[in-house]
Amino acid sequence: MSSRLIEDQKSFEKLCQQIAEEGQVAFDTEFVSEYSYRPELCLLQFATRNESAAVDPFRVDDLQCWWNLMADDNVQVVVHGGQAEIRFCLELGGVRPSNLVDVQLAEGLRSRSYPLAYNTLVSRVLKQKVHGKETRTDWRRRPLSDRQITYALEDVNYVLGVWRKQEAWLKRNHRLSWANAEFERMVTELADDCERPPWDRINGLHRLTRRELAVLHALAEWRDADACERNRPVRRILRDDLLVEMARRQPKNEKEMLATRDMNRGEYRRSFPAMIQAIQAGLAVPDSELPPVVKRTDSDNNPDEQVIGQLLGIALANRCAEMNVARSLVGTSADLRHLVRWHVYNDRQGDPPKLTLGWRAEVCGELLEDVLDGKISLRVADVNSDHPLIFERVEDDR
Repeated sequence: MSSRLIEDQKSFEKLCQQIAEEGQVAFDTEFVSEYSYRPELCLLQFATRNESAAVDPFRVDDLQCWWNLMADDNVQVVVHGGQAEIRFCLELGGVRPSNLVDVQLAEGLRSRSYPLAYNTLVSRVLKQKVHGKETRTDWRRRPLSDRQITYALEDVNYVLGVWRKQEAWLKRNHRLSWANAEFERMVTELADDCERPPWDRINGLHRLTRRELAVLHALAEWRDADACERNRPVRRILRDDLLVEMARRQPKNEKEMLATRDMNRGEYRRSFPAMIQAIQAGLAVPDSELPPVVKRTDSDNNPDEQVIGQLLGIALANRCAEMNVARSLVGTSADLRHLVRWHVYNDRQGDPPKLTLGWRAEVCGELLEDVLDGKISLRVADVNSDHPLIFERVEDDR
């Protein structure tokens, strides 16, 4: 397989044309996220059946023709753990990936291993040894060395081969529809996450009153805008815990601002006028327009819900071992508690539990609901088995 580094617009657009004609490509990126508002894209890697190429986005100014290909139904883009690649397409390209495959997700649907590192996955599926990710490399530095390019392209050179084997297995075992649904779910969840307002990721909102929430919203919007303008990570503008504390205390001047511990840092003090202005904007919101109180969604205050969720967790783990599918991919502890609230406590707010929908319902939905309804008994069968429990339907004696 030939490989090269592309550093000019014309060659990049020619590569995109070749990808469009072939209809399938492996894709990966290298980026640095510690120092900027959004992760800084430093390298794009592609591999078709015959060629691999790295693209330097510091030299190639316009990447839109590639983002458009990611949104093209006729081009299958294959990634490994592709959350970052999806976000780049959404945020830099302004389009939504369409025909996307993630081999990390696919492996979790045909084994109990998820998430698997790239080198481990390649070794398992293709019996090939690769170096793994270059986690210590500063991909912003130029010029890029031949060693860096070689390592970067190794991250895509085996992806299509892995997917060919996975796809054949998924078809034989009637799970390809599961995989396609999960690829689409990942894209949808990341697209929704990109649309979340800046305050929606902050912990502890359920402890705030409606007025305090209005102040927090204003502060969070100021922080996000300031981080964007200065191209700095949001957390470096002001920590979440201090943002919440400012929403509670609602200081009116510098002296009151300094009464909160850790607010005496020089970089914070320079932003005091803007923070006070945001606080005043939150205090000026009319009562009729205040945001609603945030309901706590965890189960810390409901021990019964936790216990029932743990019981379901045992049933789920055993079922996943029986079907050879990754338990962590099927459902989390939060998913189990959602099912308990929905099915046992009749709390029907929001969307139905994920475990009752699609391929997950096929794996465990009916089993878990029957456990909750007392229609299933549990006993230990083979203690040496990787799924030693048997769930049996209870006979109705009536």
